[in-house]
Amino acid sequence: MTNRIYQGIVTKKKEGKKSLAVLIDPDKVDEQKISELMILTNEAKVDYLLVGGSLVISNHLDEVVSQIKRGSNIPVILFPGSPSQVTPYADALLYLSLISGRNPELLIGQHVISAPVVKQSRLEIISTGYMVIDGGAPTTVSYISNAAPIPSDKNEIAMCTAMAGEMLGMKLIYMDAGSGARRAVSENMIEKVAGVIETPLVVGGGVTDPEKAYRNCKAGADLIVVGNAIEKDPSLIREMSAAVHSLQVYQ
Repeated sequence: MTNRIYQGIVTKKKEGKKSLAVLIDPDKVDEQKISELMILTNEAKVDYLLVGGSLVISNHLDEVVSQIKRGSNIPVILFPGSPSQVTPYADALLYLSLISGRNPELLIGQHVISAPVVKQSRLEIISTGYMVIDGGAPTTVSYISNAAPIPSDKNEIAMCTAMAGEMLGMKLIYMDAGSGARRAVSENMIEKVAGVIETPLVVGGGVTDPEKAYRNCKAGADLIVVGNAIEKDPSLIREMSAAVHSLQVYQ
């Protein structure tokens, strides 16, 4: 087990480079869709491919990841909604602890259950402090986790939560407004959180256009995750990638 992908994220942060990840939900793709996405993500020079979702009801996670790997050299990172969403065909796994909630099952309980399988997978494990931010609409993750999101205007709660996650040893802090969010995490909150941690900051949920992706990076996000917007309009991948990577020019 290596830390190649995580070290790459850290190196990019040190160099002031921003990254884009495209989130692929196994329930919403078939072979043709995956093939089309691989062409677009390769051309756009997307940095990472996340695979997973709050609910994965289909039974083809192995096949989805295998096809992605055949069509691209972009690192594939699992973004699991449950311990069952693990496949050894990926490159890495975000080992998510829901630090914004108070549900012990998602803080440590499910990790205890999944630990043997995760250990045997030989995936690169990236411990991630997962923070759900109120995006103005009920989300699957909030319902499943039975945990209230952090209010979108409570910067101090987000800051303290991120600091606690970092001090507990989380390698990434991931702020997520959730799939289909009516509003994304505010730039103000991103800036405040980025200012109190050294850990790479991931931001997703409600990032529906290149301008928003650019502003989030400018505010302090190191890695932008887009999913729902790409599902509706895959051609956005090129513009999103160009917007995120454009900030590197000005470092």
